[in-house]
Amino acid sequence: MNTMRIVKYTFVAAALVVSTASWADEKLEVATPGELTCGADGGYPPFSFTDASGKFDGLEVRVMDEMAKRAGLKYKPVVVKFNSALIGLMSGQFDALCNAMDITPARQKQVLFADGWLESGGRLFVSADSDVKNPSDFKGTVGVLSSSTWAELAKKLGAKEIKYYTTEVDAIRDLTNKNIDGMITDAIVGAWAINKSKLPIKATEGYLSHVQKGFALRKDQPNLARALDKALASMIADGTYEKLTSELLGYSPNPSEPIRTQF
Repeated sequence: MNTMRIVKYTFVAAALVVSTASWADEKLEVATPGELTCGADGGYPPFSFTDASGKFDGLEVRVMDEMAKRAGLKYKPVVVKFNSALIGLMSGQFDALCNAMDITPARQKQVLFADGWLESGGRLFVSADSDVKNPSDFKGTVGVLSSSTWAELAKKLGAKEIKYYTTEVDAIRDLTNKNIDGMITDAIVGAWAINKSKLPIKATEGYLSHVQKGFALRKDQPNLARALDKALASMIADGTYEKLTSELLGYSPNPSEPIRTQF
């Protein structure tokens, strides 16, 4: 085979590779081939934050980074405030919304959620040496953040007294010092605080309320949603999801019955 023919075949093969890659990227409905831009809050630990070394980290960062890799894409976070996140997604400022967004019926009408990737909700936390295992056994003083959904849950708990706080940090401090008998907060926030600071508190069994978090896409990105769903399922199956999340929380928050994508 002469040199000109080799060059010709090499050029044709390269063109086919580029063509195939471009087709695949277009199929995944991303703005830039091979890249997945993700809107993230950036200041909401343990979901997304910058650690002491300057590294961007967090539950959503770790999970989506691995999901993107398995979908053949490079994860690229774009810091965006929560109150403008949906606007940014719908206007095409980024390919996906990768912050900790609750999956609700109202939001499902607006966006296409990938399968629920994290379960959370309100949980009752007590001292590590407390005999209370179930919320129904709790009869003491419970602390909650003022004007929060946790305050409503506290009223249904049957506690002896409800103490209101302006910050959850203050409530956690009082629980640690045994100035209150328990507190209600988000399961993930509580687990993060315990795992990070080695606090002498624990979660009681079960949830007082339930919510699942989802990564939001536009309605015209069904192929991207399918690719991300497949990636997440493989991460859970091979134990990668549990490893990535347990390092931050001390347990895996994978939903036992995830809310599926509504195509």
